Amino acid sequence: MRAVKKLALSLLLPLVAAAGLVRAEPAPAAGAVRVYVGTYTDTDSKGIYRLRLDLATGALAEEGAPTPAKQPSWVTLSPDGSHLYSVVETGDARTDAPGGVSAYAVDTATGALTWLNTLPSGGPAPCHLTLDAKGRHAFVANYWGGNVSVFPIAGDGRLGAASALVQHPMPKNAVDADAGPHAHSVDLDASNRHLIVADLGLDTLFSYDFDAAKGALTSAATLSLKAGAGPRHFTFHPDGRHAYVISELDSTLTALDFDAASGAFKATQTVSTLPAGFTGKSYTAEVAVSADGRFLYGSNRGHDSLAIFAIDAATGKLTLVGHQPTQGKHPRHFAIDPTGTYLLVANRDSGNVVVFRIAKATGRLTQVGEPYRVPRAVCLSMTRIAAGR
Repeated sequence: MRAVKKLALSLLLPLVAAAGLVRAEPAPAAGAVRVYVGTYTDTDSKGIYRLRLDLATGALAEEGAPTPAKQPSWVTLSPDGSHLYSVVETGDARTDAPGGVSAYAVDTATGALTWLNTLPSGGPAPCHLTLDAKGRHAFVANYWGGNVSVFPIAGDGRLGAASALVQHPMPKNAVDADAGPHAHSVDLDASNRHLIVADLGLDTLFSYDFDAAKGALTSAATLSLKAGAGPRHFTFHPDGRHAYVISELDSTLTALDFDAASGAFKATQTVSTLPAGFTGKSYTAEVAVSADGRFLYGSNRGHDSLAIFAIDAATGKLTLVGHQPTQGKHPRHFAIDPTGTYLLVANRDSGNVVVFRIAKATGRLTQVGEPYRVPRAVCLSMTRIAAGR
């Protein structure tokens, strides 16, 4: 009888899946993805590392020797993959000396980087960098500077002199730099019109109108979060109507409604990134939404996990799915590959990059292979490699 039931079930399942009642996992994508890893170079890291991700297996391999660079803690590729930009995270609260921002040309055949130029970033400790949709401007958040700078990008990929530098205010009751503004991330909306800055020190999201012709920023709106929350990173939902900010100091995620016309936000929900009952020290880092907009991920440093949430398509609100250990210490950053198949985590203190396959139906993660050694891994930026290369 059991054999008959198994046979009937094996015949029925393909019919159910074909009817759309069961979400089948897609076949592995062919080809490869190039992975650039930004690091801290204060110990044994050599600069910007270059890896190759096999899309069929999820395996990582070294693609070439690291590119020498100083404190390239955040790296990002241009939209067409022809250039890479990195911060030079130097300077601190005790000095006014600015950090830097660097431009590199990318050999699209090999992925090798050629340094083009480096400019002062406009303040100490630049920690985050993004480009506009056309790759014509770079935006930098200077953590200890408490400000945001804009750099035009020339046709050859080089950075031009800053076209804007916006300083966030020092609170009236601040007694030292620790209590001042700490710009921690910069992100543009889909229209390329609004730049969103998460300021950890001021517990505030700043929204700026971006004038692409002038490379200028004008204040549009602000949103105050809970005192002491420490907003760190931010991401938009693919629908453009919802967004999320992850707060470092109180380990929370806040769901937001976004008004694309005004650039203003409205908070709709705040949830913890940590499991119930956790009593240790932990601080969040990165936040990202899956390409299909169904799931959100946030990293916990201390609990050393990724919190996984399902997203309500209508409201943008979050429901906890679970937590995935990152198989390393201090998951400073993670990123989803361009095909949406894998999520890669950079664990800074254990010095490794770990690959997880994403279950499209549930959002859950399954580790693939062994952690790949990259000293002081901090940031990941990826691009699809053309077939045959």
